[in-house]
Amino acid sequence: MAKYQYTVEGTDYDVEILEIEDNVAKVNVNGAEFVVELKQALKPTTRPIKQVVAPEPKPSAAPAQKAAPTPAPVAAGEGRSVTAPLPGTIVDIKVNVGDTVKEGDTLLILEAMKMQNNIEAEFGGQVTSILVKQGDSVKEDTVLVTIA
Repeated sequence: MAKYQYTVEGTDYDVEILEIEDNVAKVNVNGAEFVVELKQALKPTTRPIKQVVAPEPKPSAAPAQKAAPTPAPVAAGEGRSVTAPLPGTIVDIKVNVGDTVKEGDTLLILEAMKMQNNIEAEFGGQVTSILVKQGDSVKEDTVLVTIA
């Protein structure tokens, strides 16, 4: 599943997580297998999304349709953040600053535990900043992209 290297009080340990079921993990430490009970449940890798529904516009009495105004430019870095759901390495960035994305569009690929995870837009809008680059290692909850 995942391999890690730790140094504890000057001693090196090669730790491989073989499997996890509920709060029990089977691990291999320097060639010896252990069954480890986790004291806390692991955090889920997805977060619920709060959706805000805008009220429907009322029809106007004007018979002629006007052209829709062009959206105002958005300042760099402005907007809501998309964060890393788990620690890993950025292997590909699928969007650029200024791109318009819809909810569910893939923004980037995060490799974690030898698996590639699509990080998708949790809401639509314009990409105002990309705070990581290919090859960066990120921690859980690191801000990756902002969308306004």
